[in-house]
Amino acid sequence: MAGNLEPTTALSDVLVVLGAAGIVIPAFARLRITPIIGFILVGLAVGPFGLGSLVSQYPWLYHVTITDPAAITPFAEFGIILLLFEIGLELSFNRLWDMRRLVFGLGAMELGVSAFLLAGVLMLSGLPISGAFGLGLALALSSTALVLPISGTQGPVGRAALAMLLFEDIALVPIIFLLGAFAPYSIADAGPSIGETLVYGGIVVAVLLVGGRLLLPRLFAQAAVTKSPELFLAATMLVVIASALATSMVGLSPIMGALLAGLLIAETEYHTEVEAITKPFKGLALGVFLITIGMGIDLRAVWAQIGLLTVAVLGVVILKSVVTGFALRAMGKARATALQTGILMASPSETTLIVLTAAAEASLIDRETAQFWQIVTAIGLTITPMLAKLGETLANRLDNDAADTEPASPLPEPEGERVVVMGFGRVGHLIADMLSVHGASWLGIDSNPAIVKAARKEGLPVVFGNVDSETAVQRLGLDNARAMILTMDEPVLILRMVKRLRHAHPELPIIVRARDAAHAAELYRAGASHAVPETLESSLQLSEAVLVDLGFPMGPVIASIHEKRDEFRQKIKEEGELNSLPRLKSASLRERSA
Repeated sequence: MAGNLEPTTALSDVLVVLGAAGIVIPAFARLRITPIIGFILVGLAVGPFGLGSLVSQYPWLYHVTITDPAAITPFAEFGIILLLFEIGLELSFNRLWDMRRLVFGLGAMELGVSAFLLAGVLMLSGLPISGAFGLGLALALSSTALVLPISGTQGPVGRAALAMLLFEDIALVPIIFLLGAFAPYSIADAGPSIGETLVYGGIVVAVLLVGGRLLLPRLFAQAAVTKSPELFLAATMLVVIASALATSMVGLSPIMGALLAGLLIAETEYHTEVEAITKPFKGLALGVFLITIGMGIDLRAVWAQIGLLTVAVLGVVILKSVVTGFALRAMGKARATALQTGILMASPSETTLIVLTAAAEASLIDRETAQFWQIVTAIGLTITPMLAKLGETLANRLDNDAADTEPASPLPEPEGERVVVMGFGRVGHLIADMLSVHGASWLGIDSNPAIVKAARKEGLPVVFGNVDSETAVQRLGLDNARAMILTMDEPVLILRMVKRLRHAHPELPIIVRARDAAHAAELYRAGASHAVPETLESSLQLSEAVLVDLGFPMGPVIASIHEKRDEFRQKIKEEGELNSLPRLKSASLRERSA
């Protein structure tokens, strides 16, 4: 009978996860702290080594704890699959082809050198060569699940991190096979050879590519005709799960299938709708994964080996930071980019746990050694957000960055008064068009060679430049510039640039694109003259269109729009805890143009 049903373990676990999401996300957002740390702390608290260890004494804790981490592991794995799918949606095959030098050059260099040096250190500590080699490969991996949500995939740091992480994901299967080859007894005999896996994997990938290009547009077109979000979601999950299963069945990682599914859907005109529908599920599933990481940390075991664990964590972080930083510098990246990316990529990965398990099963390392490095990995994953903040802070303080050495159009010599438009995508292009209409001189700069090439074909004054390079910015001659406009959709990069520009040019008008009111407040605190939230302007334009279509006179409508914009700016000022909106030390933009 329904009235006699008792809560099951699964329902209790769901209650804990949903309750954690409902508490952690808003609480940490209010504190302006990444919820990543919050989810890990929740896992630490409700897991078998936290409150879960007290269930026998206090049975009521059963309903607010998770005593069996394996029960939610499938949800955590699904979270990783959805994360890689979302990353695929942000990419394209053309972009991946353009990144091939970074993926197979930078990625191979970072993974190979890190693994070699880590293995050398472990051999000096007494491990045999096979065990040291397996551990070195495991610890050289970095976390896709944590790094990319922090770095994004568009800026200099995001592009470099994405390239290295893509190579690591590709290399995961060969790493597992290598561990089998080093085993005292060959575990490779128990399954297909690496050659068979590569052949079958190639066939599956080819089938997915051809089938996806032919079938996905038709599948989502049918879903669009019904105008049913449920059908859209079902079609998306079908594609993601089928692709992940197909790659896993032939011995490849399921996350490769998920990434491929995202890439295929990104080529269709329905990718925006798919991304909007799946985003909430990805965030919740990723939260489950982070909770499982926290549940794997035994504070008593950590305390018993606190000294050795501290040395191990610091050793891995420092060595990987140095190797990644030098690899990026060898590829011609700016010093600040190399520093920030190196620190961000310094922790081990969630896939490190997979490789550690494989190494233990192959008898390359004993169970105690595997458990020790699993704790090191869990601690490393926990401190990844703090490492990201440290890297960002140090990169902001690092001056005199060297410009990237990628092929670029030469920057012009400093000229007279003009407006500099940094970022020449759709927003930057439209701003430049409006400046031209009013006869204002301008210069565009972008770090995407394809955008620069297309603009120069149109005869526009746009040049290539690393927007995160101090050297490139210095050569723009901003002492005489009328204004600097930052249009990139990269909040962290824009905030860093505003701080630099305001410090170097206290009188320069800096007009900035902001994501929302909170981002605008941060930019004002950093020294922006004007920060324009995307959400505000789109709302005001919609309001203006509606009022005019309803027959209201244009004059009063425009006046009310301006009044509402001023009210919103005042709210941003209050949110940013500013006594007044930032003002220039001398001339305003209008005065400078007079």
